[in-house]
Amino acid sequence: MAATRAYLDYNASAPLLEEARSAMIAALGAANPSSVHTEGRAARRLIEDARRDVAALVNAKAAHVVFTSGATEAAATLLTPDWQMGRGTVRMSRLYVSEADHPCVLNGGRFPAAQMTRIGVDRNGIADLDELAAVLAAHDKTDGLPLVAIHAANNETGVIQPVERIAEIVRAAGGVLVIDAVQAAGRILIDMSAGYADYLILSSHKIGGPKGVGAIVAAADLMMPKPLINGGGQEKGHRAGTENLPAVAGFGAAARQALAGLRDIDLVARRRDQIEVLVKTLAPDAEIFGNGAQRLANTTFFAIPGVKAETAQIAFDLAGVALSAGSACSSGKVGPSHVLKAMGFGDSLGALRVSIGHATAVEDIELFRAALAGIAGRRAGGEKAA
Repeated sequence: MAATRAYLDYNASAPLLEEARSAMIAALGAANPSSVHTEGRAARRLIEDARRDVAALVNAKAAHVVFTSGATEAAATLLTPDWQMGRGTVRMSRLYVSEADHPCVLNGGRFPAAQMTRIGVDRNGIADLDELAAVLAAHDKTDGLPLVAIHAANNETGVIQPVERIAEIVRAAGGVLVIDAVQAAGRILIDMSAGYADYLILSSHKIGGPKGVGAIVAAADLMMPKPLINGGGQEKGHRAGTENLPAVAGFGAAARQALAGLRDIDLVARRRDQIEVLVKTLAPDAEIFGNGAQRLANTTFFAIPGVKAETAQIAFDLAGVALSAGSACSSGKVGPSHVLKAMGFGDSLGALRVSIGHATAVEDIELFRAALAGIAGRRAGGEKAA
């Protein structure tokens, strides 16, 4: 039977994997993982199994994974001036972010706006490394250390940042590096054991796990941010509150699948390339953003002159294709992309994001082609009438 809907919005939320669903159902009746009785210890094993699976996805130590309610909470926890090292305190006096970061990073967490510096990006969305090096060199460490937070891969364009080079710059300046790996995890290889970052932010539902769970992954456990949520001693005191066991179990299962899926990421890239050929064939004047840089295999972000992104998104939806007009993190609102503005394209240009995964099929791409052909045809008809 021919497909009637095509889901091409994985960067907003990947479809729940059957493995994750099964793990969640199995954990629904589990006891409190903090209880010391047999049932509690069985629940604790489920938590620790998931912790190992999430750690394996980024080649980190399981003991360095802290579960949160999602990436936004993880960012709010890490982006703070107040840190702890043993019984002592460490202060971060300024936060450095890029203009194209996700709002949960761009808003600065617990840093006041006066203690933030935004780094520009180039036409492809790559952070200006010379500017980063210059502002870090000028940072006055007498008041505290510099904290740098930046995305590994952009959620709109899919552009991948040169994290290894960024890490070198930050370490040379004596700073601490937080990488938002929400879109990158499971789509590019991340190796925390090789000095990729000091801390990572992860999200379950971007890799086919359930919503409402994420993680902080640390390269070491010597220094951690002051907890955002205080209470009991869960997560070694870094995040109080009884763990959401079914969600954590689903996250672990999704992490296992995401790690295995890295072997076949080239197939996803070929599907993405097919989509971009269709865009340029049906709308030769379309702009594909970030295509001059290395991008995630699953993402394309494009604009067609004369076509409003909001209007096109509705037309795609009516034609059976789910995609986004930019980020899906603003309560359903569609507006100018701050990412495109940071890249120098102004704030009035609307764009459409197609993001796919391993389950994206030829039939999905055909539905996209048919919908885009209709939109392009109506545009051509409107131009002739004008």
